[in-house]
Amino acid sequence: MPEHLITDLASLEALFGQVAAPSIAKETDHLHPIYARWIENARFALLATSGPDGVDVSPRGDAGPLVRIHDARTLLLPERRGNNRIDSLRNLIHDPRMALIFMIPGVGETVRVRGRAQIDIDQALLESFAVDGKQPHCVLRVAVEKVFFQCARSILRSRLWHREEHDTAGVPTPGTMLAALTQGGMDGEAYDSALPQRQRETLY
Repeated sequence: MPEHLITDLASLEALFGQVAAPSIAKETDHLHPIYARWIENARFALLATSGPDGVDVSPRGDAGPLVRIHDARTLLLPERRGNNRIDSLRNLIHDPRMALIFMIPGVGETVRVRGRAQIDIDQALLESFAVDGKQPHCVLRVAVEKVFFQCARSILRSRLWHREEHDTAGVPTPGTMLAALTQGGMDGEAYDSALPQRQRETLY
């Protein structure tokens, strides 16, 4: 093993030093009212899961709030229409452990939640999350185990919310990526042309 690689916990902790007192004080094992208030304002989060093929992170978004706070130890997250890959849900069948990072545009801090999720298809619950008469496929019932807020340094360094500074001209479109990945087997221009209307019509 090369000497420049860290492979033990003691070396890792020595590299970074002691944890600051506020970083410890901010952690709770439940949805403290101040964290509940923060999460109620969030419309977007990243969901992390782990399964037999490895780890996965996927986005979740809604018109707001993204999740429903059932009680101090339970979050309800509707699974809206998507691409039907269900990577996260497959993982949760194998391993219920999961994590969420909630983000709010313009706010540097994020809130992290760790817990375990169950996939719930109770009809009354699904109906309660309906939008324009369309129910989610299921609802993730998250048993909260740890909650804390993350400092704003990564958001500040990336200047994520300064949209005017981000040049997206060179970013490949979905159609361009599909055409390249299928070696021209899919018509990228046609895909991109139809995508906006398809997204509007299948949002929920």
